[in-house]
Amino acid sequence: MSGTDRGDPGPDADRPDGAAQPDARAGRADHFPRSDRSNTVDAGRRAWSRAGHGAGPHPDVPGALLVVGDVITDVVARHRGPLAAGTDTAAAVRTLPGGAGANVACWAAHRGCPDVRLLGRVGADAAAWHERELSACGVRPLLVVDPEAPTGTVICLVDQGASAERTFLTDSGASLRLDPGDWSSTLLDGVARLHLSGYLFFSEPSRALASAALESARARGVPVSLDPASAGFLAKLGVDRFLALAEDVDLLLPSRDEACLLTGLPDPADAAAELSRRIPLVVAKLGGDGALVARSGTVRAHVPAAPATARDTTGAGDAFTGAFLAALLAGAEPEAAAVGGCEAGAMAVERVGGRPEAAPPAR
Repeated sequence: MSGTDRGDPGPDADRPDGAAQPDARAGRADHFPRSDRSNTVDAGRRAWSRAGHGAGPHPDVPGALLVVGDVITDVVARHRGPLAAGTDTAAAVRTLPGGAGANVACWAAHRGCPDVRLLGRVGADAAAWHERELSACGVRPLLVVDPEAPTGTVICLVDQGASAERTFLTDSGASLRLDPGDWSSTLLDGVARLHLSGYLFFSEPSRALASAALESARARGVPVSLDPASAGFLAKLGVDRFLALAEDVDLLLPSRDEACLLTGLPDPADAAAELSRRIPLVVAKLGGDGALVARSGTVRAHVPAAPATARDTTGAGDAFTGAFLAALLAGAEPEAAAVGGCEAGAMAVERVGGRPEAAPPAR
């Protein structure tokens, strides 16, 4: 992918309300039309090819990555300088597909993972749009359509200054209404790794689903990774409660702020080392300072960030996570996987929105 943003399509292309109504069968977690399934396999092969593995899937294709997490409609408003309270602030506004879980899945597919699946919950208002966008990125969407709640929406306020820092206003909508009824252990068939978005831990129904998924994975010997997702929500949930819920994961991917919050330590290296005494592998994402890889109470590597000119930092951590997991599944050691994660994070900040460029349509 390039660091440039996609050209703006037609006036309704970015709008979920411009999408066709979802198929009634989409309320089932196992719904995936045959034609879409074929398109997704083709897109996964193209992603693998772009990663330098030839025209088709590698003969030793790893098992699938199953991501369980949030699918969100992002409204990205890029402004310059402070917001003007009580009046207008000029901004460039776009509506884009997002959600931490969905972004991770898309970046994993983009970085060469040939079979990426996503379980999430959306409202009927945007189900078809999100399914198409995920499929275009090479992800197999397993979307449950909520009969009551609308699709979650996040307003991303992005300062166009040098930091391109963002502030989120979050309405989780249907995304945190995933519940154990949406889970089946058969979702792990053919899966080599389960990844959970930390947003699941921030509501009672999705917490219960996360626990059911962890139990199924443990029974099958499937490793589980977890991204804490939000320092703000994490503080409300409570550190002890979060760590208890994360007890069975083998890989934790916190941001700098999340790692420090989870340990009470101000230095991210100390925090990563401390967390790795509880969780076998910890990879702390430090933004412009790269990433730390910690195991058995020791930081084993500090991987530098890849150079980038930031336009929008939305989804940079998700890009890192998706690329890291793709590399891990392909057999890379964690330190090498973190290099790929930093490269994807650099690509992400040079784009508007949290997703990579979609795969071209099949010919």
